[in-house]
Amino acid sequence: MTMFYNNTPQLDLHGETRDSARILVNEFIEDNYKLKHDKLLIIHGIGSGILKKEVHEVLKKNKKVKRYKLDNFNSGCTIVEIDVSY
Repeated sequence: MTMFYNNTPQLDLHGETRDSARILVNEFIEDNYKLKHDKLLIIHGIGSGILKKEVHEVLKKNKKVKRYKLDNFNSGCTIVEIDVSY
């Protein structure tokens, strides 16, 4: 991963199914919410876009997520900001 995210919690979903990715993303957000980490990185890869689409659907529905966007330098990653004061 790029040096910009060395201290950012990361979740790598390479090789996961949509169902397991959905569970892992929600658990990752919950764990980091408890730890008060407000910026996260989810690595879904590029591939056919199935995991990226699933990750973005999960993020859209999770009330702890303030915003998310694709990394400008790597479209296989999504940067997530969560509301730790929720």
